[in-house]
Amino acid sequence: MYSLDSNNFEQTLKIQGETLGIFYFRPMDLTKDILMIHSWVTQPYAKFWGLQNETKTTVKSTYQRIIQSCDVYIGYSKKGPILLLEVYNPANEAVGKHYPVRADDAGMHLLMAPPKQRKSGYTWQIFKFVMDFLFSSTKINRIVVEPDSQNYKIHALNQRAGFLVEKQIRLPEKSALLCFCTRNDYYQNISATRCNAI
Repeated sequence: MYSLDSNNFEQTLKIQGETLGIFYFRPMDLTKDILMIHSWVTQPYAKFWGLQNETKTTVKSTYQRIIQSCDVYIGYSKKGPILLLEVYNPANEAVGKHYPVRADDAGMHLLMAPPKQRKSGYTWQIFKFVMDFLFSSTKINRIVVEPDSQNYKIHALNQRAGFLVEKQIRLPEKSALLCFCTRNDYYQNISATRCNAI
């Protein structure tokens, strides 16, 4: 869809000088990954994913439908899977009815794996890893997100990355904030964040 090359994208992530290791993506394999995905989306912290009380069969059928129109990836490190990423064309989704979709837009949904240990700054590093992966495609110049209005944790991450709230919208399953982040806004924001940290 967007020519995202997961085979040739990897990053070495660090937190305060500590190397976390090499991180990379691979396409989701629903047959192999369904047990893992089901265990993630039914966790209490994943309530905004909308599958919290669903069976493995329901989750599998949900993703069989999702992969018909979305690219789905698993993010990995040497310690194992760390995230689930859905990349979609907003023109083909309900959000596309709420704004004029551009050809270089890409929508994303991101779910972190259940945390084995909490390390300050880890989630932010992973969020940047995802953003860098999306912008590695020359076909993507703006990322669109529509998080639940009550999902305050992701609002904070989005704002830190440079997303701007356009408006509140009503989608079939939620009240959401329609937000945009261009390639230039993201990298300018990241550069400013680094300078402020020095």
